Amino acid sequence: MSALRFTLLIILLALFSSACQSRLSPQTVSAERKSPPATAIESHDRSPLQLPLVKPRILVRKGQRQLLLFSADKLVRTYHIGLGSSPVGDKVRQGDRRTPEGDFYIFTKNDKSAYYLSLGVSYPNLAHADRGLRDGLITRAQHEAIVRALRAKKIPPQNTLLGGDIYIHGNGAQNDWTWGCVALENEDVLELFKAVLVGTAVTIEP
Repeated sequence: MSALRFTLLIILLALFSSACQSRLSPQTVSAERKSPPATAIESHDRSPLQLPLVKPRILVRKGQRQLLLFSADKLVRTYHIGLGSSPVGDKVRQGDRRTPEGDFYIFTKNDKSAYYLSLGVSYPNLAHADRGLRDGLITRAQHEAIVRALRAKKIPPQNTLLGGDIYIHGNGAQNDWTWGCVALENEDVLELFKAVLVGTAVTIEP
């Protein structure tokens, strides 16, 4: 066999071996295909809030499980939330596990909360106090104490049959688990805690 034919035979055998190996070897998945979808990344890849906010306000949409944060009437954040374990309907009385509805304000910021961080919501408001007086849940004196606190933008009485201790706090928003509070993921409530001040308006819608 001539040297030329021998060389050609060696080249053909090498090509055949390479082709078989490529068919039998397991195919690796590229890093691009293994990457999570863009929507999964975007929830953690958000730019920092520009602080201080201008006339911040909070809007909670219970039915959509959303807390919206506004600055100068511009929406700057939307957070997923959890509610009270009886999430439908306005709060009426102590222990009903409902998240109240209406207009409120932040009356305190607690950085030593059992639920990571918390913002106190000024429940009961005037509508709850009026209804409670009408239905015999609170006395005239308790009603007047609530009204005085609301006018002064202070904490309204928390120990009446209307209930109290309604907060926006951390420890997770995967389900409706609270006694009537609004729950966020810890990273979200940390950002919100830094962004709002005592006195910030809070509206909670059905």
